[in-house]
Amino acid sequence: MVARLVIAAPASSSGKTTVSTGLMAAFSSAGLAVSPHKVGPDYIDPGYHALATGRVGRNLDAYMCGPELMGPLFAHGSRGCDLAVIEGVMGLYDGAAGQGELASTAQVAKLLRAPVVLVVDASSQSRSVAALVHGFASWDPQVRIGGVILNKLGSDRHEALLREAMEEVGVPVLGALRRAPQVASPSRHLGLVPVAERRADAVAAVAAMAEQVRAGCDLEALLALARSAPPLGVTAWDPADGLGVSADLSRNQARPAFEDWGSGGRAPSSGRGGVGKSSAQRPIVAMAGGPAFTFSYAEHPELLTAAGAEVVTFDPLRDEELPPNTAGLVIGGGFPEMYAAELSANEPLRKAVAELARSGAPVAAECAGLLYLARSLDGQPMCGVLDADARMSGRLTLGYREAVAVQDNSLAAAGTRLRGHEFHRTVIEPGAGATPAWGLVHPERRVEGFVQQGVHASYLHTHWAARPEVARRFAEGCAR
Repeated sequence: MVARLVIAAPASSSGKTTVSTGLMAAFSSAGLAVSPHKVGPDYIDPGYHALATGRVGRNLDAYMCGPELMGPLFAHGSRGCDLAVIEGVMGLYDGAAGQGELASTAQVAKLLRAPVVLVVDASSQSRSVAALVHGFASWDPQVRIGGVILNKLGSDRHEALLREAMEEVGVPVLGALRRAPQVASPSRHLGLVPVAERRADAVAAVAAMAEQVRAGCDLEALLALARSAPPLGVTAWDPADGLGVSADLSRNQARPAFEDWGSGGRAPSSGRGGVGKSSAQRPIVAMAGGPAFTFSYAEHPELLTAAGAEVVTFDPLRDEELPPNTAGLVIGGGFPEMYAAELSANEPLRKAVAELARSGAPVAAECAGLLYLARSLDGQPMCGVLDADARMSGRLTLGYREAVAVQDNSLAAAGTRLRGHEFHRTVIEPGAGATPAWGLVHPERRVEGFVQQGVHASYLHTHWAARPEVARRFAEGCAR
């Protein structure tokens, strides 16, 4: 099994991303094949991880996928690697609200039997750091904190005081990093600016992170700690196998009544006349990419491919046509509000998307994709597939959701239950169509999203590894 480390912190903004990305880049430049992972639903940090390692960044979300898939998904992503670095989420023991340790960094570390390195923002403390680390190290005996990296130090004297205090705890100091503005990455309303929007600057930032980590961390000790992780003893997740048996999340899900949200019905038409296919007779699924649509999970195209589709990426900011012979369309999340004018100006593509949707072809749109299919976004004309208008708002909508499919659609049969995540500062009016995409059952009860013909559009981000039948159903609809 691959050597592995979990990079955690007592709280957000302690420097996890800087340390994780810097370690990934430093070990990669030393010749190791490094597998990058991120705990939780974050889409942005994995982009920096990919830049640091040359491998796709992958998420480990125990809420959306279930604890039982953490080991298999990790093993799948880390095949053939020498080392895996797993960046945590929020504070070490923070997870899904009201769900105990579920989806916390600590839970994932235990499931992966991985040692934890705690990144501590020590900018405003000295001896108190020992009490802080002692508390985190003793809170859960099953979480093995193998070392600490002291971050945001002000001087040699400050570092000496911290190291002296840490000797009383018995947790080794594996790194000490000074405050370094050059490694900072710009942020906005949903976190860091994605790599795709600032690639040249991001490359420089990642290089600076690697240099800071090389200068301030004991890489040999960190690698030895990673190699001390015991065998995991799991079978790697495989998209083809996953299509045969879906993950059973019922053990972790509440089951409120939902019958009043529809009893199902005929599935909307998923085919269209004259659908073209590649020479291998695999239906073409166009997947939106580029700077405006950067949010996606690596397992989604893998599942679609295993289900018989050919996935082709296109950029709605630049491409004026959908890929030739497109039989289905996937538009994930991102920041379309930052590019509303450019998206609107690409009128040929907007018309092509609207025509595809009118034909009944399967179209899956999440969050940013939902906004792109709307009539308008901040007053700029969009594709007009949905009779709804979207705009930026001052309110952040954030959190895990439990959902049920209200009616048969291109992604799921009526009654299908899954877990997802909302993360946006936009609103769409109305918030749901005549046939909603989902009935949300926890933590609040409401309907949201749109189902019409083959279109499924929603704010809810989902992880298809938890429900591989979603990819199979979508690909089969494209083939029809």
